[in-house]
Amino acid sequence: MNSTTSSIPPQALAGLKVIELGQLIAGPFAGKTLADFGADVIKIEPPATDAAAGGDPLRQWRMLHNGTSVWWQVQSRNKKSVVLDLRTEEGRDTVRRLIDEADVVIENFKPGTMEKWGMAYEALSQRNPGLIMLRISGYGQTGPYRERSGFAVVAEAMGGMRYLNAEPGHVPVRAGVSLGDTLAGLHGAIGILLALQARQRSISPEAPKGRGQVVDVALYEAVFNCMESLLPEFSAFGAVRQPAGSALPGIAPSNAYPCADGMVVIGGNGDSIFKRLMIAIARDDLATDAELASNPGRVRRVAEIDVAIGAWTASRCVEQVLDVLNAASVPVGRIYNAQDIAQDPHYRARDMILPVTTHDGLTVEVPGIIPKLSATPGVIQRRGPTLGEDTEAVLASLKPAQ
Repeated sequence: MNSTTSSIPPQALAGLKVIELGQLIAGPFAGKTLADFGADVIKIEPPATDAAAGGDPLRQWRMLHNGTSVWWQVQSRNKKSVVLDLRTEEGRDTVRRLIDEADVVIENFKPGTMEKWGMAYEALSQRNPGLIMLRISGYGQTGPYRERSGFAVVAEAMGGMRYLNAEPGHVPVRAGVSLGDTLAGLHGAIGILLALQARQRSISPEAPKGRGQVVDVALYEAVFNCMESLLPEFSAFGAVRQPAGSALPGIAPSNAYPCADGMVVIGGNGDSIFKRLMIAIARDDLATDAELASNPGRVRRVAEIDVAIGAWTASRCVEQVLDVLNAASVPVGRIYNAQDIAQDPHYRARDMILPVTTHDGLTVEVPGIIPKLSATPGVIQRRGPTLGEDTEAVLASLKPAQ
């Protein structure tokens, strides 16, 4: 076991069997989330060919150790790897037999691909009525854009996030990670759990396992779902929210501020918090200003407030600012990079940095598991598998074809 836990506690999803057909990020992220809490996730990967190395392309993304991405140890921990060629009828037939015994199947192919392979949900659910299928795609399984290719970068743009992620007047930038994929994976995992609850409630003599269903998640919709007041403000007032850099428009003060040796972010937008913040930076005049006692007044004078805060932080180092504002119970923090995260004691105290040892002996630190469940916590039981590592064992346990 590759975990700091010496014994495995009861797990919330123990006994749940999942077949993961997706690749790269969104579908596999949903699978990882389930696997962290005990689901038996069997990842189906393509074999190597003369033209391709085989396996999920994520194995070859970003920084590699002995030919395999260290990212793999995050995305595929707790999973089993089975190599099957879905381009052949033999491979597809074996996958169908695996799905017959599964609770959940995850796929994130272009809509129509599963149907082309003879694995439409209607056909699979006739063989396994309790089956839940998570389908993640760029634009969803219906609608005029359903057949378009979709990646997270496009979903973030269409969902409204990319437009806002810029300094005013500058080209929008990406966050540096595939947020659209991760948000879709999380929505997909939530959808599976909802469908499992509904299946449990539908158990009857006619449906002893209950009835399954399709969970349809579009990348752009997962992004759009997190866009807060973007649409209602346009609908009600015709207001098109604009990029604002590090500030949070309409909520003040909330921004990044320069220090003598770096930057901090400060959230002083609660009424009582604002007053404590102004007293802490020796601006009692602003703390007692009646117009600034509530958010609307602060929004009108946000430039003045930001200047006051920035003048105070600029004359102090980051640690001084953190000490003063933490003592005043004002939300404040440094802007972390990877080294800051790795060295932070709070991350480690919360088991958010855990070691995994790869098959060839490299110890890699990976993000821990969330959410934290008190009675049935998640556990890292297995490192990311080598390609096809579990093919023989999984197929040997499969019931003979009828």
